[in-house]
Amino acid sequence: MKFAANLSMMFTEVEFPERFQAAAKAGFSAVEYLFPYEWDSNLLAGKLHENNLQQVLFNLPPGNWDAGERGLASLPGRDEEFCAGINKAIACAGHLNLSRLHCMAGIRDQSIDHEAQRDVYVSRLRRAAQLCADNSIQLLIEPINPVDIPGYFLNDFGMALDILAEVNATAPDLLKLQFDIYHCHKIHGDVPAWLEKCRIHTAHLQIAGVPDRHEPDHGDLPLQEIMEVCAQLHPDLWIGCEYRPKARTEAGLQWMKSYI
Repeated sequence: MKFAANLSMMFTEVEFPERFQAAAKAGFSAVEYLFPYEWDSNLLAGKLHENNLQQVLFNLPPGNWDAGERGLASLPGRDEEFCAGINKAIACAGHLNLSRLHCMAGIRDQSIDHEAQRDVYVSRLRRAAQLCADNSIQLLIEPINPVDIPGYFLNDFGMALDILAEVNATAPDLLKLQFDIYHCHKIHGDVPAWLEKCRIHTAHLQIAGVPDRHEPDHGDLPLQEIMEVCAQLHPDLWIGCEYRPKARTEAGLQWMKSYI
């Protein structure tokens, strides 16, 4: 199985530019993180090259993160900023040889009807996914549980499947699913069943322990069963380790050994 270190959460014992080397020394061959935009893309590309690492994922610009925004895709009246964010992400992805981007949905806007916001979301996703496809990039969406991000618009895997079907109706596989095991367990439970339901739509996996988002072997996840299902259904996909280590990152990596 293939695991990618999430450098936004792991190896925080060192500054961000040094986390690439730390991940490589720990045995990772790929990395992901939330956002690259505060860093020079040539610096990031150099860190990947120096440490023989592959970049597998990052997010489109999320809007004003410090003000609580968590994506722009479903927010009315933000077309210009959303389009600029797509172009920025595609340009950065080109520098980092990246083939997948995650598009955050944003927070529910209570000033408009839910269906109206959904229409904005679907329209933006269709446009963004096509633009990404034109640049050999796969666009992903991810349901996020309402505890970690209260009010997040895409907070249900069933809703995600409906949106994927709608966006992909005219162009199959234009949009894909980022399946986060941690979020699925907190939203629905029964992760193996949802992995099967989402099988043909899933293009990237992520994992963390439940409920505290530490190592996957800490908490309530039936880890062995989930890993067996992932190995059966998605043997070629990267699994992003998007968790907060309970202590030093290296001290908590033993859980991966039997799956590599």
